[in-house]
Amino acid sequence: MRPFYVRELTVYPTGRRRLWLLAVAVLASLIANFETTIATILPLLREDLGMSLETYGLIAAASVLVGGVSAGFGGILSDRWGRVAILVPTLTVTAACNFLLATVSSVSGLFAVRCLMLFIEGAGITITASLVRDFSPRLGRAQAFAFWTWGPVGASFLASAIAGATLPVFDDAWQSQAIIMGVVSLLLCALVVWQIAEPSAALRARVLTEEEAVGGEEAFDPGRVRELLRHPRLWAHVVGNTGWQVLYWTFAIFGQTVLVDAFRMDVAAANGVVALGIVLNAVTVVVVGRVSDRLRLRKPFMLAGTVATIALLGYFVSLTGAENPGVAHVTAVYGLIFLAMGVAYVPWMAGYSEDAEDVRPSLQGAALGLWGMVVRVMIVGLLVAAPQVVAGGGWGSWLVVALGGQVVFLLSIAAYGGPWRRARAAVAPRLAGG
Repeated sequence: MRPFYVRELTVYPTGRRRLWLLAVAVLASLIANFETTIATILPLLREDLGMSLETYGLIAAASVLVGGVSAGFGGILSDRWGRVAILVPTLTVTAACNFLLATVSSVSGLFAVRCLMLFIEGAGITITASLVRDFSPRLGRAQAFAFWTWGPVGASFLASAIAGATLPVFDDAWQSQAIIMGVVSLLLCALVVWQIAEPSAALRARVLTEEEAVGGEEAFDPGRVRELLRHPRLWAHVVGNTGWQVLYWTFAIFGQTVLVDAFRMDVAAANGVVALGIVLNAVTVVVVGRVSDRLRLRKPFMLAGTVATIALLGYFVSLTGAENPGVAHVTAVYGLIFLAMGVAYVPWMAGYSEDAEDVRPSLQGAALGLWGMVVRVMIVGLLVAAPQVVAGGGWGSWLVVALGGQVVFLLSIAAYGGPWRRARAAVAPRLAGG
């Protein structure tokens, strides 16, 4: 018996109906990321609990590791049982956990609550990416994933904007932000429950190039997951992008802390700088996604965005050692880094989804779950290692490590499917391997 909130589609939606369901999936992604955001209050939380950065790193590492296990299994289960049946409970329960977070008064209490939240959240984020793929034919997939990135990016912006506006009102009490996040998340969850739907298993197994052009169809077979895990091109994607994610998650987790510690900004000002970077990224991913779809190219955008990110990050590292680089100067460089990252990321997501689809269309959830699990293992390493490196050499030293991750991604691009230039006469809409 299906839960009351599960609406299964037997006919693939087109036109405005498909775009609306895609928008609901993006909203679910935003909720899943927003309700576990803690970077906006981390400096205040550490001060209140008397917690060192190293201790927080260990707590966050353990909770993210729990989330990684959840992401891996959540992707596989969503292929078998459906997306919505698992997604809706994960969103609503995690939202409610924010009220529990507001009661935390010890380091051990924070550890318990964060492990609970990240375990529930891990599966949810993976499933939202699967839903975006389900509602996006290949000719529009980069732009669809651009809007999906508005989930994590939009969540960071929303949390930073709320913190910047309301922390002074509540005398910098971090508990106020946990309660606000819980209320906002539950209200948004109600909209998702009301409107969300998903394609049937048969529809999910189809390969669509356009809304009306349907490719081959297959049934879900759990045994095929092993085939997915043996495919070298997918591992090139996962390993390469995991290196890229070191920088993203450094800023997502410690962005405000980097600006406060390395450039002596106050918490509200640091949240404003982070919010600006997020806005630039959000605009960039949509524009680049649209251009990537029109040209039917992925790898050139990955290359250009990554080279620019490496150059800008190298300059940003040099500023951490400057005596007084100026707030405006730091803000500009920080924002440009987020812009360059946006150029590379969305084409990668579309390319990964397409390469995974070529291996086995019915296992998109498993492929995205594999990626989500490996990234979370990396985040565990980041949370353990970053505080140690920062304690010994400052944030500049750790950002050099993140720069190395960008280089790993740059080198891995050569192994991905898809052309480097647009064919003069594109007969098939698929990005040909090579």
